Amino acid sequence: MAKIDAFFKLMNEQGASDLHLTTGSQPILRINGDMERVKYKTLTNDELKAMLYEIAPEDKVKVFEETGDLDFAYEIPNLARYRANFFQQKWGIGAVFREIPSKILTADDLGLPPVVKKLAMLRKGLVLVTGPTGSGKSTTLAAMMDYANKNRKEHIITVEDPIEFVHKSQQCLINHREVGIHTRSFSAALRGALREDPDIILVGEMRDLETIALALEAASTGHLVFGTLHTQSAPKTVDRVIDVFPSNQQSQIRVTLSESLKGVVAQNLFKRVDKKGRCAALEILVVTAATANLIRESKTFQLPSVIQTGKKFGMQSLDDAILELLKKKWISPEEAYDKAIEKGRFVQFLKEPPDEFS
Repeated sequence: MAKIDAFFKLMNEQGASDLHLTTGSQPILRINGDMERVKYKTLTNDELKAMLYEIAPEDKVKVFEETGDLDFAYEIPNLARYRANFFQQKWGIGAVFREIPSKILTADDLGLPPVVKKLAMLRKGLVLVTGPTGSGKSTTLAAMMDYANKNRKEHIITVEDPIEFVHKSQQCLINHREVGIHTRSFSAALRGALREDPDIILVGEMRDLETIALALEAASTGHLVFGTLHTQSAPKTVDRVIDVFPSNQQSQIRVTLSESLKGVVAQNLFKRVDKKGRCAALEILVVTAATANLIRESKTFQLPSVIQTGKKFGMQSLDDAILELLKKKWISPEEAYDKAIEKGRFVQFLKEPPDEFS
């Protein structure tokens, strides 16, 4: 057993999402969004380096020493998988580990709206799951893949850096590929995937122009493509995809995106106040003929109105989702106000209105 495994067991027992190990600091766990120090001595650079290098593959250590950054996955059988990131900082080495539960939560476990299951059953197109770092994108995407795996008879290829949730083939055949181990890059894997007879392609992160362009190409040539982006809302997601391309290509990309994009799920995590844990508020954009027209005509500023009036298609705004959580008394009025888009809607729930509303 590696020395660091004791921290992972503690992490699991405490229900922590992340473990932070940094030279010059005690270990810290993130529990329900808050950073909590572990009662342990301050870590020295040499001690922490030895602890981290014990679990890192030899070839990965070499990459880290050359670049100062490293991502990989680490697994403890019968406990969990961990997404590991090593980095160099002012005082020495540092690392953050995100726990990836071995049990994949279903769409029903997460309380996802029915339209999310419908998106997982589409025949072709692009579906994006977005949100800030640590907002639960991977968990939602895993639930969608799980639903497809149980209800379709097709070939799913996932491309991730590193592999997070591991799905066992059920009705579907699933092939997991990790960037840096099984393929050189996201774009190389996507090019290869088009020759590997896939029905569904999951792109762990759409980071750059080439990856986004290839994902759009795959979606427009008859495949169902799922991807993640770091954006705050569904309308901003559309703008982000278009803005990645040079200005002389953007009008063509608007046309392609209007035809390929089928849905955007943008989410944010909230701390529960009724019990331990967190819950997600989801903004959902379903691309209808009217939505596609706005994307094509560069009128994405009108998308919030489309979401507001598109409830019959399963659409919902982030603020409506937040309000629902607040009415259930699952979240605090302060956090609801802080993360809302139209903050004025939530002032009435605050004990003390902020200066701009007083």
